[in-house]
Amino acid sequence: MKDFINSIYKNHALIYKALLFICTTVLIVYLFPKQGKFKYNFIQGKPWQSENLYAPFDFAIKKTKQEIDAEKHQIEQQSNLYFNLNTTVEKNVRAAYKQTFYQTFPDSISKNQLNTLYKTGELVLDKLYSYGVLNENFNFSEEKKSVILDGQITVKQTKFENLIQQKDVTTTINKLLKANQVEGFEIHFLSIFFEVVEPNLSFNKKLTENALKDELSKIAYTRGSINKETLIISKGEVVEGEKYQVLESLKNEYKSQVWTASNYNWVVFAYTLLVLLALLMLLLFLRKYRLDVFNNNTKVTFIFFNVIMMVLITSFVLNYNSQYLYIVPLCILPLVLKAFFDARLGLFTHVITVLLLGLIVPNSYEYMFLQITAGIITILTVSELYKRVNLFISVGQITLIYIIAYFAFFVIHEGSVDAIHWETFGLFVLCGLATLFVQPLIYVYEKLFGLVSDVSLLELSDTNSKLLKELSNKAPGTFHHSLNVANLAEAAANEVGANAMLIRVGALYHDIGKMKNPTFFTENQSTGINPHDELSPKESANVIIDHVLDGIEIAKKNNLPDRVIDFIRTHHGTSLVYYFYKKEKSMNEEASKEDFIYPGPKPFSKETAILMMCDSVEAASKSLKEPTSSKIDTFVENIINKQMESEQILNANITFKEIQSIKKVLKHKLANIYHLRIEYPE
Repeated sequence: MKDFINSIYKNHALIYKALLFICTTVLIVYLFPKQGKFKYNFIQGKPWQSENLYAPFDFAIKKTKQEIDAEKHQIEQQSNLYFNLNTTVEKNVRAAYKQTFYQTFPDSISKNQLNTLYKTGELVLDKLYSYGVLNENFNFSEEKKSVILDGQITVKQTKFENLIQQKDVTTTINKLLKANQVEGFEIHFLSIFFEVVEPNLSFNKKLTENALKDELSKIAYTRGSINKETLIISKGEVVEGEKYQVLESLKNEYKSQVWTASNYNWVVFAYTLLVLLALLMLLLFLRKYRLDVFNNNTKVTFIFFNVIMMVLITSFVLNYNSQYLYIVPLCILPLVLKAFFDARLGLFTHVITVLLLGLIVPNSYEYMFLQITAGIITILTVSELYKRVNLFISVGQITLIYIIAYFAFFVIHEGSVDAIHWETFGLFVLCGLATLFVQPLIYVYEKLFGLVSDVSLLELSDTNSKLLKELSNKAPGTFHHSLNVANLAEAAANEVGANAMLIRVGALYHDIGKMKNPTFFTENQSTGINPHDELSPKESANVIIDHVLDGIEIAKKNNLPDRVIDFIRTHHGTSLVYYFYKKEKSMNEEASKEDFIYPGPKPFSKETAILMMCDSVEAASKSLKEPTSSKIDTFVENIINKQMESEQILNANITFKEIQSIKKVLKHKLANIYHLRIEYPE
């Protein structure tokens, strides 16, 4: 049992990756839309390329979208509008009219004329309320059939144009008054009707909508059927008209037929195999070419998490409406992975993700071609993500590639541009704008997964940051030394293809531990007083060695990333504090070397190894007297060779050729610093 537990502990990293691998596979298969996939590809207007196709089962021929839309439009045009009638309104209006009429007209008018005018007003009211006055304005078609209800009983049926809307009340009254020739009394009538006329019809929206829904629900979405074993299309026959519609119907029916209870498990099993193969390729790539990433479970989790997120978003869009498929900013994936790792890993992961999505998207070849091409453009164009202008330029190029590729595919399929879907170009523009979200997303990922991108490194390289300003105030000599080391290391990193931004930041912070006891380091001793004179060699060595541990402590308090702290840990490796060791040795022959050695670890990456070389060379160069080109060359060779002999660079993934290139850069840079001229032969 104990051996079993020890075995699990020793292999816990591999066990974690296996569980992550299985869980990711299960989750991706679960996210896939639950529908089958028609195995034949066909294009309207093009010949059928496969063998003769016979109906595999009975199925109905579905109507086209245009046919269904036409039926819906016809039903909507013929559907009834329902209005509720308030019968008391007309009675109240006539009573109010009678009372107001005799108060409005002057007594000087004769009785006969007054009776004539009164009847004229009643005729106007008869016309207004013959069908009714609406309580608001509507934009319905004038030909729409309107049903007037008194409770549940139908009172009248007429065209909508016969109902008087609020905006038409005054106009209607004026027309009626003119028709009845009441010159000189229009103002009197208008004042009366303005007071007494009220709407007696209200729109019954709920009943109207329910009636329309009821009619729409009766639409048949199929017309005719195809029996099993019926020849659908022959090889070489053009896919058009009725043939195309039958094939589309079979394709849709096939999707629902495949996912039945009898073979559902088989289809899920097949999907699982394909997803397993794709993810296995990704893991094998990491193990073969990115072993440092493979060995870091956090980084592997981060990569798998991004793949899952892209599958999740795409599946959600497909379930909602597949027309919006190209709005998914899939190019965020290679951008993010390039920001945290490198271009090669970003592109490989992007391709694997596109292969997975190709299993579920419509027009899979077109989709995969567009997305892989866009991913390649993304990797090639974004060189420095922390420069905002580069991201905007790259997004513009990605959008242009999408548009060009989609246009080419459409012309190939349709043979013309007459029916091109211009709105799809808008989706590509929205996709490009969504890709700009990569900047805040990188920040979120840094906080969630503890990773460091070039964007954060750029912020950390600002010499006006709080920690570096504190270093320049407390230990100005160390700050100047760090700047020089940063310049040397950055030049060396560029020469051998290392991460120049990372190594520059590491160089700026590698000696922050000296802030604790700045005067114990020669570069900060401006008064000529050396505090080491008061200490024994062993105590002095402890102070010097402790600046590494102090630096780690300060870095953690200030939330510096682990990748930067690695430079503080390793910039002296396990080297010997030679000066104080020799001093102790001269006083005590039994002095132990162990007391004068830095705790390490040794540099374990190309960047940390470069920093060690540059730090040692820059610090020791201050002791050069009357430097010449030959002296500098010998000086650089001696220091770096000594580090190699003591196996300080043994664990770093750096070659002898790269070390030679770094030596060359350091010699050239130091010669420039000391303003040396070329030594001409005598």
